[in-house]
Amino acid sequence: MSFNALIVEKDEDGKTHAEVRQITTDDLPEAEVLVAVEYSTVNYKDGLCIGPGAGLVRHYPHVPGIDFAGTVEESSDPRYKPGDKVVLTGWRVGEAHWGGYAQKARVRADWLVPLPEGLTTRQAMAVGTAGFTAMLAVMALEDHGLKPGAGPVLVTGAAGGVGSVATAILAHLGHEVAAVTGRPEQADYLKGLGASQIVPRTDLNEDTRKPLESETWAGCVDAVAGAMLGRVLKQMKYGTSVAAVGLAGGAAIEGALITPFILRGVNLLGIDSVMQPFDNRLRAWERIARDLPMDRLESMVQPATLADLPRLGADILKGQVRGRVVVDVNA
Repeated sequence: MSFNALIVEKDEDGKTHAEVRQITTDDLPEAEVLVAVEYSTVNYKDGLCIGPGAGLVRHYPHVPGIDFAGTVEESSDPRYKPGDKVVLTGWRVGEAHWGGYAQKARVRADWLVPLPEGLTTRQAMAVGTAGFTAMLAVMALEDHGLKPGAGPVLVTGAAGGVGSVATAILAHLGHEVAAVTGRPEQADYLKGLGASQIVPRTDLNEDTRKPLESETWAGCVDAVAGAMLGRVLKQMKYGTSVAAVGLAGGAAIEGALITPFILRGVNLLGIDSVMQPFDNRLRAWERIARDLPMDRLESMVQPATLADLPRLGADILKGQVRGRVVVDVNA
């Protein structure tokens, strides 16, 4: 029986083209679990894999989609049985392995997580890798001492997927959230998620060349890196932490000095969502079900179909996607 999938092909000139086509289960890679996909989402990596690949895609033709949620149809692994609701994020699915931009996906059982109680598959993809990463960042900050009332928590790239979910979670937990954005028109959106302060990106873009600045932030979820992270590190309060989740502003930490680390005891925490162990994945998803307000999650959602993905993939690479895209692969 055939079904729809977004297929990316590369021609002899190295140019890629994506379109929705019909394939069968015989076309899917070998693995233990066949899932009827219900929803997926759009992340920055998805934009790369739909478009130029950027070294993430190993072989063509390819089905992108680094996240999906759906229902198990077949399983040779005893951990899952037909009818089970499951979520997948990470493990290089959608990059090295065919992913969730199809009505069916076949993947390894080790890569799946049971859908947390209280979440629908649609809500799980409104969260997706971006929201999962945001929760990992919040958990890391908490593990390093962050508590409500300690002062404002900065979220950079706040209107993006990770930043939107981080803002909503932190505000729900009782933190004062300062949201950084370069798009002033997003202020009302961010305040609706719970941000109490909007920080223009220009306020943090330039390096002052000072070794330290006034102690301002009690914690930070940083999705930007580059010059902004270098500046933020100098403004952290004593003994606080920055959870680094992205590099939209560049892979280098421009203007960074050792002084925040040795004079204020600041911690820089690297957050990886791709290879997280199963137990920590469960912990994060359980926290998401408990600590992410579903009404605020819904306010972030932009619905989409498989046919919309080539356009959305290009848009997210240009920073033109706000919040979370939920892709109904059966629409």
